[in-house]
Amino acid sequence: MKLEISCTRVEANHKQLLNCRITIDSMANSFQNVSKLLSISGNEVRLKILFLLNMEKELCPCDLADILGMSVPAVSQHIRKIKDAGIITARREGQTLYYSLNEDETDILNSIFKSIKLERKTA
Repeated sequence: MKLEISCTRVEANHKQLLNCRITIDSMANSFQNVSKLLSISGNEVRLKILFLLNMEKELCPCDLADILGMSVPAVSQHIRKIKDAGIITARREGQTLYYSLNEDETDILNSIFKSIKLERKTA
């Protein structure tokens, strides 16, 4: 793989730059997945929904609405965005939909939630 170097530094380490490029390229899917998760969780309400689903394992929109002090339609809009991103899944029981986190997302979210919990303890 030939890397065209645009760095004008005389000391530019071509091998280092090539290794970094190969590493970044090989991790493209991981970067895309984490970026998607961070983009969705960048909204405070959606982050709270993800936190609650992580904590309780499964909740319905009306549970979330009651906890967050919001209307069910408002919560449902946020849930739709999270679900469209593939971060949560739904299970139907009669008329009620229950949402839970996809297993693949919990490791990253646990790191985020751990930092939130640590911040709360130091405040």
